[in-house]
Amino acid sequence: MAKRYFEDFKVGERIETAGATLTESHMIDFALRYDPQPFHLDSVAAKDSIYGGIIASGFLTLAMSFRLFMQTGALGDANLGGPGFEEVKFLKPVRPGDTLRVVVEIVDARASQSKQDRGILTVRATTYNQSNEAVLSYTCPHLLKRRPR
Repeated sequence: MAKRYFEDFKVGERIETAGATLTESHMIDFALRYDPQPFHLDSVAAKDSIYGGIIASGFLTLAMSFRLFMQTGALGDANLGGPGFEEVKFLKPVRPGDTLRVVVEIVDARASQSKQDRGILTVRATTYNQSNEAVLSYTCPHLLKRRPR
């Protein structure tokens, strides 16, 4: 992807990612490390839960979604990080074998008032499974370099 700066992004622009499939072992490994709840770890306990089987940690779904977006290279070298996530919503359980893809829409772009070398690009991301069901959404501001003058 060609080098882009803050000024090159427009509100309403959409970026779509490739897909990635989650395995049960990936879900369990993540849960063992970061989110050890029975419905993420134990197929017997998960079967008796409200989910009826193992589901991915929402944190794994969020991390995978963010990775898929970063792998597009859309923000490229202009990316300076961000202050955090906003409005994170876990909409539907993610199950072993689900293939996730993310649609990212730019919802706001404003130049920084205090630092003239950067702008704040806010995106709304929605993660879909292979059945085109939304499983996660979040809003996230990104700091981006402005075009050198």
